[in-house]
Amino acid sequence: MGNVDSKLNFRKAVIQLTTKTQPVEATDHAFWDQFWTDTATTVQDVFALVPAAEIRAVREESPSNLATLCYKAVEKLVQGADSGCPSEKERQIVLNCIRLLTRILPYIFEDADWRGFFWSTVPGAGRAGQDEGDDDGARPLAESLLLAVSDLLFCPDFTVQSHKRTGSDTAEDMQSIDSCEYIWEAGVGFAQSPPLNYTHDLNRTELLKLLLTCFSEAMYLAPSADNNILNPWVTFFCATDNRHALPLFTSLLNVVCAYDAVGYGVPYNHLMFSDYREVLVEHAVQILIVTLEHEAGPAAAQHSLDHSPVGPDNLFVNYLSRIHREEDFSFILKGLARLMTNPLIQTYLPNSAKKIRFHQELLVLFWKLCDFNKKFLFFVLKSSDVLDVLVPILFYLNDARADQSRVGLVHIGVFILLLLSGERNFGVRLNKPYSVRVPMDIPVFTGTHADLLIIFHKIITSGHQRLQPLFDCLLTIVVNVSPYLKSLSMVAANKLLHLLEAFSTNWFLFSASQNHHLVFFLLEVFNNLIQYQFDGNCNLVYAIIRKRNIFHQLANLSSDPATIHKALQMKKRKKTTTAVISRINSQETISMEGSRPAVPAEPGTLKASLVAIPAIDKLTEKAQVSEDGTMVCLQHMTTDQNAHSPQHTHSPQSSAADTSGIAGASDTESNSGRDNEVLSWKSKLPLQTIMRLLQILVPQVEKICIDKGLTDESEILKFLQHGTLVGLLPVPHPILIRKYQANAGTAMWFRTYMWGVIYLRNVDPPIWYDTDVRLFEIQRI
Repeated sequence: MGNVDSKLNFRKAVIQLTTKTQPVEATDHAFWDQFWTDTATTVQDVFALVPAAEIRAVREESPSNLATLCYKAVEKLVQGADSGCPSEKERQIVLNCIRLLTRILPYIFEDADWRGFFWSTVPGAGRAGQDEGDDDGARPLAESLLLAVSDLLFCPDFTVQSHKRTGSDTAEDMQSIDSCEYIWEAGVGFAQSPPLNYTHDLNRTELLKLLLTCFSEAMYLAPSADNNILNPWVTFFCATDNRHALPLFTSLLNVVCAYDAVGYGVPYNHLMFSDYREVLVEHAVQILIVTLEHEAGPAAAQHSLDHSPVGPDNLFVNYLSRIHREEDFSFILKGLARLMTNPLIQTYLPNSAKKIRFHQELLVLFWKLCDFNKKFLFFVLKSSDVLDVLVPILFYLNDARADQSRVGLVHIGVFILLLLSGERNFGVRLNKPYSVRVPMDIPVFTGTHADLLIIFHKIITSGHQRLQPLFDCLLTIVVNVSPYLKSLSMVAANKLLHLLEAFSTNWFLFSASQNHHLVFFLLEVFNNLIQYQFDGNCNLVYAIIRKRNIFHQLANLSSDPATIHKALQMKKRKKTTTAVISRINSQETISMEGSRPAVPAEPGTLKASLVAIPAIDKLTEKAQVSEDGTMVCLQHMTTDQNAHSPQHTHSPQSSAADTSGIAGASDTESNSGRDNEVLSWKSKLPLQTIMRLLQILVPQVEKICIDKGLTDESEILKFLQHGTLVGLLPVPHPILIRKYQANAGTAMWFRTYMWGVIYLRNVDPPIWYDTDVRLFEIQRI
């Protein structure tokens, strides 16, 4: 009954606030205390009892009352942080203020006139105990709020286990405690694992929810080409003024990487014990990726060039870039790999583990680790552990390829693979045999992780239309690893030839000015494999011989106006690129046991729009691999040197709009202009190596087939396996790698993607639902 009365009283206070047209004095404690002192409401209650329309009404009609409510709520948090919340009543007041601010802040941010309110100094808004009349040293309200939240995250008996001796009546002094002794979980830089405490985890979660809401001002600013706009909330929180920055960063990272969703390693354990840590871990990883969003300004640009730690601008980025102990890297990698693999466990033993749903945030965190800490990236790549990350990423991409609401997930997975593929060790690691049979909807094969990566490129043939801007990235990944792949399976070899067959048809080559780049990428793959890994790749050589007509057609490609016009007419009759490519790949019928086809999004699913990704030449920088294995940047190559390498000049497609992707050329382009373009790139097709291989091997294969009456391909493969082309092929070309490079376009993409995910994941309570966000659009499928 008491709880019902409490809700009723709270609701009455809200109604009073919305109906008062005259400003209520800040000193009217009896009025303001109704919101936090005499109530015991959950965060869900607060969202239900404070409707959006009423918050906006107060904002428009009684602005001073809304300002006083915010100031008084922050004041209570500051007092609670200073006192250490020794009593249950004080803790309840703090929790009520946290929930109220979480509800109100999005409506402050959506109004441009209010956005600066928290950065102004309010009379008496300094630390509690400061002389109310002396405002010279008063902090902006935002700073007071962030510092109070930071203090409360290390408040003994509220969010951390107290270290005071049993029986002592004196509370620990909040200003003198060393929060590094109160780190939430063992792991990086901390050896003790504090006992799990349900209440502490719940209180931490509520504070992190408020922190995330503070940071979400970024959602209410439209995407901008000017990427120097730093989030003032994040900037202050991650600066030296926050004395808890190091222990908080460590606590968040350790809580995420130590989390065991399975339930202490025992299958089905989650059915017997409630897991109250999952929500804390989800909020912890969201706070991490938002605070690490530091790819703006000159500091980050310099960082991407010399890989030195960024700082002291953002302490979280600084701390992340300085992690260096192998045991810390191992802890982080094993933790992230375990969580990324969680959805796959469901397929081995259905319902054996609690299924986590924050894998998109984990992928962004893994990206940030690799991007900001090159030592971590090298650690990941120096052993086969990188494959423990590769397999779940491919699983996610395969699972999401047909679902338009998860196009962002496909992008982030492809970006990670692009980043990894720029390192030689990734290509080398892919030669490890693939024995873990994850039930993916891909053809059955026996081979290596390289085969898995290439076969997965069915995303090109069976994904939805909005994935077409990613084709360049997908093929670049294969180009980057191709010089190191020792032995492709027949299934993977056929997959590459199928793609070339699809991309080299006249109607596709001529239907858009950029389409020929995909053929250049695939020819580069074949050249790398033939020149550097011929001995082990008899399956690929056999597939090239069988499909030799594709290469002959390319060598003899007609580029006269009549042929081009006919291809463009055919293009009008084709509905989508993927439909045609799918038909060419129709022989892929037998899928792995237990797999299910990727399904489209359920009707009514919400999705957040994304900004366009830059073209591949803006997304990568070229590096040539020298004989000792080091890479030399080739950004300043001459046009002639770089002629065989695809260069994009088109405007990137926006995945927020319904685009026609790569095949979306304008029909008004002049045929004569297209004629000249075709002649220009046709002369640069890198076919010499393949045509020489066919010239030598085709007569030999035909001769042994006639002489021995062979019809069995295994005998031909055996012949090719023991053959050699040493001294017969053109001089090997230098290995060219396209390494991912940070730029303003991808930084903006990551910002919109990350906040879109956070918006859609926070539905209980729906913090930002129905507010006027501008960074992205929320669309219903």
